[in-house]
Amino acid sequence: MLKIATRMLNRVKYVAPFVVFIGTIAYVNYPLPTSWIIVTSLAIVGMAMIRTDPKIDEVFPAIVETEPTAEDADQASLAEMQNLVACLPDPCFLLKPDGEILFQNGPARETLGEHGKGESIFSLLRAPEVRDTIGRTAETGVRSQVQYFERVPNDRLLEVHVAPLADHRNEGAGGAPPLIMILHDLTHRHRLDRMRTDFIANASHELRTPLASLIGFIDTLKGPARNDRDARKKFLGIMETQAARMSRLIDDLLSLSRIEMNVNIRPGDSVDLAGVVGHVLDALKPIAEERGVALHFEHGGDPALVLGYRDELVQVVQNLVENAIKYGQGGGRVEIGLRRVTSPTSPDKIRLDVRDFGPGIAPEHVPRLTERFYRVDAASSREKGGTGLGLAIVKHILNRHKGSLKIDSVPGRGSVFSVVLEAAEDNTG
Repeated sequence: MLKIATRMLNRVKYVAPFVVFIGTIAYVNYPLPTSWIIVTSLAIVGMAMIRTDPKIDEVFPAIVETEPTAEDADQASLAEMQNLVACLPDPCFLLKPDGEILFQNGPARETLGEHGKGESIFSLLRAPEVRDTIGRTAETGVRSQVQYFERVPNDRLLEVHVAPLADHRNEGAGGAPPLIMILHDLTHRHRLDRMRTDFIANASHELRTPLASLIGFIDTLKGPARNDRDARKKFLGIMETQAARMSRLIDDLLSLSRIEMNVNIRPGDSVDLAGVVGHVLDALKPIAEERGVALHFEHGGDPALVLGYRDELVQVVQNLVENAIKYGQGGGRVEIGLRRVTSPTSPDKIRLDVRDFGPGIAPEHVPRLTERFYRVDAASSREKGGTGLGLAIVKHILNRHKGSLKIDSVPGRGSVFSVVLEAAEDNTG
């Protein structure tokens, strides 16, 4: 009743001045009875109070003051929540307490596909732990989270956060409030943690083996072989080999760490890759001759300028050529080719190919060759002085130089390791 009376008074408030004005004009200009004017005025006021014709709003728009309904408020609130969720960078859903989807943002569409309003989140995330988490949050009104591993279509580790969009159950607005569900993809972080753990374990193992050898021979030389000149000479030679192996491993570990620290710093110097290859071949020529391998370098004779750090590019070429000498020595030769690759749609590239004619590599091993400590034949690699880090270092250096490494190998016919780097402008002319 109070609301009705208020609305009527609001109408009268706007109509009364109009009625008084009309009544005054009529009384002054026309000899009408006062009683008739009063009755007519009251009739107009009454019509304004109980009017049913909606067109009067067009004449007196301020007369009617509509009050928002609970449904209008809910729709406005939902629109605000959707605008907020749409701005979040992570996949996010607005849900009813029973799991029905109200809204999904752009990242959710990109990650999990398009899912319309009214679908159930449980048909999308088929994990009992997710269902339990949503149900628990809807029932208690307390935010919760859970991790689950998804194997289809790809292996992924997801962390699901669910929270109500109110501090308590609002029974007056139709029951429990909507829920917001945010997904964090932890797959990359999980893989990095696993790689870090494997790296520490492999590095410890690689260092422990030569160290155990050194300790054992030292104990032997201090004891039974103390006065045995021949044994001492033999053991000291083995100890020297093992110490050199540890030194190479430590150098590679430090080199890899240094490269990773500066991986986001793009080199800005122009380096002649042809000169780098010539320098490396001069340094490795004695090793190649000792193993009966001939080195052949083919290039046009012009400078092959790339943007890079000379020392790191020397390391790339040295690792690739040295591997070709060690593991492809059965073929008797290693060919190194350097050429410029032009394209009308992209900047010019410089391509370096290192080809050996050894036993080749089985296809299942090729994708993993740049992993740290991965070896096709661990025993043969250690025997030839390999640390298992050479190609990993090459990959990280090329990543820093915005270059690429491609490996082609056919068992029984040899392997080709190709490096592609962006060419630098020749400003010497």
